[in-house]
Amino acid sequence: MKTIFQIQNLKCGGCVKTISNKLSEIKEIKDVIVEKDSSSVSFDHQSADDASLVKDALKRMGYPTIDDENGFVDKAKSFVSCASGKMSN
Repeated sequence: MKTIFQIQNLKCGGCVKTISNKLSEIKEIKDVIVEKDSSSVSFDHQSADDASLVKDALKRMGYPTIDDENGFVDKAKSFVSCASGKMSN
């Protein structure tokens, strides 16, 4: 099944790269697509638990879904994730 999450704090290509790389490491997830313009992440998976894994991973990276709180810590984490993505070019 395919799921799309609208996320917060997605600013640039560095963010896109970090999110794509990290979510691609989750073996239950396939075909990860991160869209900067729409601030969305789509992916294929088998179960609702797999979608929860993605949501949790996004939150840990600082990119909570739009239905989650977006506090200072999340914004700071996304800044670090963004910088990491930019530096790994």
